[in-house]
Amino acid sequence: MNISDTRFAIVGLGYVGLPLAVAFGRHFPVLGYDINSVRVTELKEGVDRTLEVAPEDLSSAGQLEYTDQLKDLEACNVYIITVPTPIDAARRPDFDPLLKSSAAIGSILKKGDIVVYESTVYPGVTEEVCVPVLERSSGLKFNEDFFCGYSPERINPGDKERTVTKIVKVTAGSTPEVAEFVDALYRKVITAGTHKASSIRVAEAAKVIENTQRDVNIALMNELARIFHRIGIDTHDVLAAAGTKWNFMPFVPGLVGGHCIGVDPYYLAHKATMLGYNPELILAARRINDDMGPHVADRLMRLMAKAKLNIVGSRILVLGLAFKENCPDVRNTKVVEVIAQLKDTNAELDVYDPWVDPDEALREYGVELSGSPVAGAYDAILLTVAHKQFVGPEASLDLKSLLKPGGIIFDVKGRLEADDQTFRL
Repeated sequence: MNISDTRFAIVGLGYVGLPLAVAFGRHFPVLGYDINSVRVTELKEGVDRTLEVAPEDLSSAGQLEYTDQLKDLEACNVYIITVPTPIDAARRPDFDPLLKSSAAIGSILKKGDIVVYESTVYPGVTEEVCVPVLERSSGLKFNEDFFCGYSPERINPGDKERTVTKIVKVTAGSTPEVAEFVDALYRKVITAGTHKASSIRVAEAAKVIENTQRDVNIALMNELARIFHRIGIDTHDVLAAAGTKWNFMPFVPGLVGGHCIGVDPYYLAHKATMLGYNPELILAARRINDDMGPHVADRLMRLMAKAKLNIVGSRILVLGLAFKENCPDVRNTKVVEVIAQLKDTNAELDVYDPWVDPDEALREYGVELSGSPVAGAYDAILLTVAHKQFVGPEASLDLKSLLKPGGIIFDVKGRLEADDQTFRL
């Protein structure tokens, strides 16, 4: 296949698929496909509810069109699948979106077509799980009639500096020729360059360990925070001192949510267990980080008790519901676990997040977002997400002015200066 003859289909137009579709749509004919017809309609109107792509950037992709009709993709010859890979209630990989999208694309697959996966998986999933579905659905033979590639997503939601084209892209293909072709495709749009991995499994492994490494390091910080709290010293003061050494890594404690760090390690752990190996460190890190929601709630209650604030009947302001700052993404947010713990105390909770869609918060988590905070109304403020409206030079809230006399602030993010009213995780 000649690169100039490429007709792309991007399958899934969420946080990963849409920025990629826009990038390719500046150079190639691209059909962005999503089963959510409301999402497709919004994109046709120039609206991206994820806020990842600005309206002017959407309009800059002159060769990009949108559809919710699978039959519209039949003329495409390169399919890039960017669907989510969540975990189920037992924290096992949930391949349902991957299997359904593979079956759908398989039903329109033709000889010579290439299917590229960007979804985060454990090594082997593309060839062992997805390819058999493509073969059954298409009736074609892998690496004879059709081919596969893998290029793990590296989207950082809310980051307007390190956008998709500015992050090095790992690529791989099911044959040496396909690997070179897939790499050449991405080189056309990724200004930061590409890294061609030696195999699809290597590329899959590279992605899954990126987030596993971060998870383990954050777990260490969370464990240290618990230890230092018992010692009676401020964790962030310790990290500032330790950070003066050139090779000290700048990780901090906190809630670990989102679609990647809190999920991907379970994929690798699942594969290791299948192979008869118990991934002790990975699972220990997951246990520590998964326990941080209840721990944060407990710390707040203890701080209130120490300040002689009766939590029953108190009014608490939770600042932030998104899983990270300056984006509306609530996928796998651990703030909901903190909220659930605090609701059991009979305190009155106001949850404020100007970035998050109130309907989505209510639909996904049963959390009713409050309006703008009221001055002098709160016994305690819990800063869970460091949105620019809350902290930093663009902050529009004066947090201490929101407190009742004797009220306290618990800063989970460690962005505020500690004093007799402000405490850090």
